[in-house]
Amino acid sequence: MLSYFLANLTFAGIYALLALGLNVIWGMAGMINLGLAGFFALGAYASSIATVYLEFPIVLGVSLGVMVAATAGGVLSQLSLNLRGDYLAIVTLGFGELIRLIATNETWLTNGSDGISGVPGPFRSSLTPLAFNAVACALVISTVLVAWFISERIRKAPFGRALRAIRDDEMAAAVAGKPVRLYKIQAFAIGSALLGLAGAAYAHFNSYVAPDIFRPLLTIYIFFALTAGGTGNTLGAVFGAVLVIALLEGTRFIEPFFESLSGVQAASIREIVIGATLIFVMRFRPKGIFAERPPRPLGTSD
Repeated sequence: MLSYFLANLTFAGIYALLALGLNVIWGMAGMINLGLAGFFALGAYASSIATVYLEFPIVLGVSLGVMVAATAGGVLSQLSLNLRGDYLAIVTLGFGELIRLIATNETWLTNGSDGISGVPGPFRSSLTPLAFNAVACALVISTVLVAWFISERIRKAPFGRALRAIRDDEMAAAVAGKPVRLYKIQAFAIGSALLGLAGAAYAHFNSYVAPDIFRPLLTIYIFFALTAGGTGNTLGAVFGAVLVIALLEGTRFIEPFFESLSGVQAASIREIVIGATLIFVMRFRPKGIFAERPPRPLGTSD
């Protein structure tokens, strides 16, 4: 039971990294990114290929995954800067599906639908499963704390205030002299780097990556996490991720109460619970559980 709890806490940390990445792109800069699964996959595959095929150390593999995702995010944002709203959402969604299809069909690189197995984890070979889960959990939570601290510093810095100005009124921000295009590219790259970091962490914890893991449903879960937690709030992003994992795993225990339903039907109840929870939160807390508040600039005191 302890091992199961540690594993879920690790997955919650991975979801928190995804939510923090989305918060930079959407919560701060206002750019809709429905291709989260694609950047998540880039980080996971880049780190897996580097450590399994090229036998790089895990640290270098993770760094490569972050750089690949950040570069892809910067290039994609530069190519789609003139798109807004629904059009940007469609492009990013297509990007996510493109990455998944490439992973499925380019067997020479990704091993196709069979995926890449045997991805090394930190000290996995010398630890028991319980001890490895504890180590992985500690590493992921430490990474989340660092990512949260950096995200919070960005939010309070002049760069973060400029991003929120762009989000609220892009034209007014441009008139005020802000380099809107550059800031949007930077925000997309930073957020994508966090998404790639989450993918690399997932690969090394799960020891296996395959295309089916990176479906659009993952993007929906992360949007739910950030929306329920509080868009634009770094603490809300982390809390929302924990809430999603708690709902996904907690609802497993209600399936025995529906013995007359098939396994597929019982599993659908979990999605109903998640949807109902989002509706409930949006009805009573439309800005999220931790609503965004204007932060104090760095260097100011209470």
